Amino acid sequence: MFAVVRTGGKQYKVAKNDRLEVAKIDAKEGDKVDLEVLMTSDGKDAVIGKSGAKVSAKVLEHTRADKIVVFKKKRRQGYRRTAGHRQDLTVIEIADIKAA
Repeated sequence: MFAVVRTGGKQYKVAKNDRLEVAKIDAKEGDKVDLEVLMTSDGKDAVIGKSGAKVSAKVLEHTRADKIVVFKKKRRQGYRRTAGHRQDLTVIEIADIKAA
């Protein structure tokens, strides 16, 4: 059985015991969180929409992604700018998927 869930503005296809890094969730390590379910399927039938399906996940840790360097330059103008960004992430493990 698998489900498609939405969190942090992105969609993920998940199955039980999957681990994934998602945008930071406001929850402490060890907490259980419920994710927004878009679709569930058992391999034969697919149920689309929020029809009582539930996907729960456990927060394992909070971490940060690798640094992304943003470099801007205009040639022959003496214009150079460097900036960086590190995204805050939460590692979750899918604990249970319940279809409607």
